[in-house]
Amino acid sequence: MQIIAQHGDIFIILACLFGFFMAWGVGANDVANAMGTSVGSKAITIKQAIIIAVVFEFLGAWLAGGEVTDTIRKGIIDPALLQDDPQLLVYGMLSALLAAATWLLIASMKGWPVSTTHSIVGAIVGFAVAGLGAASVDWGAVGNIAASWVVSPLLAGSVGFMLFKSVQHLIFENPDPLKAAKRYVPMYIFLVGFIVSMVTFTKGLKHVGLDVGFSQSLVFSIILGLVVTVLGIVMERRVKYVHSSDDHFGYANVERVFGVLMIFTACAMAFAHGSNDVANAVGPLAAVISIVSSGGDIDGAALVPWWVLVLGGGGIVAGLVTYGHKVIATVGTGITELTPSRGFAATLAAATTVVLASGTGLPISTTHTLVGAVLGVGLARGLAALNLRVIGTIIMSWLITLPAGAGLAILFFFMFKGMFG
Repeated sequence: MQIIAQHGDIFIILACLFGFFMAWGVGANDVANAMGTSVGSKAITIKQAIIIAVVFEFLGAWLAGGEVTDTIRKGIIDPALLQDDPQLLVYGMLSALLAAATWLLIASMKGWPVSTTHSIVGAIVGFAVAGLGAASVDWGAVGNIAASWVVSPLLAGSVGFMLFKSVQHLIFENPDPLKAAKRYVPMYIFLVGFIVSMVTFTKGLKHVGLDVGFSQSLVFSIILGLVVTVLGIVMERRVKYVHSSDDHFGYANVERVFGVLMIFTACAMAFAHGSNDVANAVGPLAAVISIVSSGGDIDGAALVPWWVLVLGGGGIVAGLVTYGHKVIATVGTGITELTPSRGFAATLAAATTVVLASGTGLPISTTHTLVGAVLGVGLARGLAALNLRVIGTIIMSWLITLPAGAGLAILFFFMFKGMFG
């Protein structure tokens, strides 16, 4: 308790700096995943992707980012074991943030799409085992999180596969694909608006002061879905169609219609990513603020302060603008060849999986989800459509992430203990 009273201000300043550094890493590495499909399918430019991400990542983090932070903050370690030594939890959370952020910086420089959730969970487990012993870790909770890393790509891959098959059946196999696209694309646009609105209303708005019931959420989401659909139809009517003698079926024009749709799915993915992955940066930061402000009380129920979510959102945006282009190239063009229709199926599948997980408080990996969705869409065209060498490199970088986060966290934990303890 004495150490917290003595160095409380320093702990909060360090937590804010490391939290921002971690959010920067999320932006540099993970947001690129969210935008990779849209840029890779040439539906939007890198510049447009950055503008969309800046707005919707920030909104996702601020409006719907409070739910997952609890799982990161309290779900992994049993706080009761630290009741007598709350400063150990402060050192641990600081070392976890710094370790995960350092690994993300290295991975982003290499252009590897790694999981920020893996990084922070690995770091928290690392400091807990080193500083408190293996018994302090809630291995059941870690098991649930680990299971979600397998379930999320499988789920997103299955949804992506089915979505792309539905697009093939309803539109590309139709005698008049362009007419079919104009008929069915509004339905897909409605789906994007409805899913994102539904999860935001049901789970995300409590800390903004709006607590909406399920039936009201349903009504609002349907209305918002319809508004987004009308907007999409207006944008679709402004698309210039080109009739070419090489393209008898008009597939190029169908892809132009899907290009409009990709703008909506890019917004949805950015929002979904902000709501889920801001937790990786602000969960440990909120824990430090809570312990210091309550004078060392670990069990103190702490709402994540609004400015912490703003700090996280700002860091994510800074990371994307300064360094995001490297990982965008890997995800957008490396795994499989993407067109707007394929990119749409992958992005909507990933966004749906992420917002559902964010709604249930499960910290899944957006990276795994999106790569799973892209693989699912690639598989819908057969195994030959996938670049297995790039996929091997990505899986390799995933496997290194947990031990790298844990090892760095142990190092930093003993460093902080030596400095303050």
